[in-house]
Amino acid sequence: MTTRPDHHLQPTTVDSQDSLRIEVRGDLDYASADLLVAEVTAGLSGQPALTDLHLSCAGLGAVDSMGLSALLMIGRRTTAAGVRLHLDDRPANLNRLLELTGTLEHLTAPSPVGAEETPGTGDSTVKARPTGQDANT
Repeated sequence: MTTRPDHHLQPTTVDSQDSLRIEVRGDLDYASADLLVAEVTAGLSGQPALTDLHLSCAGLGAVDSMGLSALLMIGRRTTAAGVRLHLDDRPANLNRLLELTGTLEHLTAPSPVGAEETPGTGDSTVKARPTGQDANT
């Protein structure tokens, strides 16, 4: 995929005490994926009290496999930091990509770090049961 000059990724960061909003404009592709991950990583490390990261995707153009990989990396980093990831104003092409790859629910699930929710409830926490050889001892 060749990015036209007017489609280069342009992240704009707006932060507050407990949330960070990054407006994403342009293509999220091989050439720009690292830029977005770096922007998010800097935001996460710069705000220890952060609870929510909003990626505003309204201006997002094309997304290739590296762009998807970047979103998954951002999901891992926000989860590790205990921050909820929000993909706001998703365009149809991003929704379609996330649905086709089975990552829509993974990236947009409302559960915080380490908590698994019971489907359909939104606030119930289910503790994981141990499995394997030592599970019944």
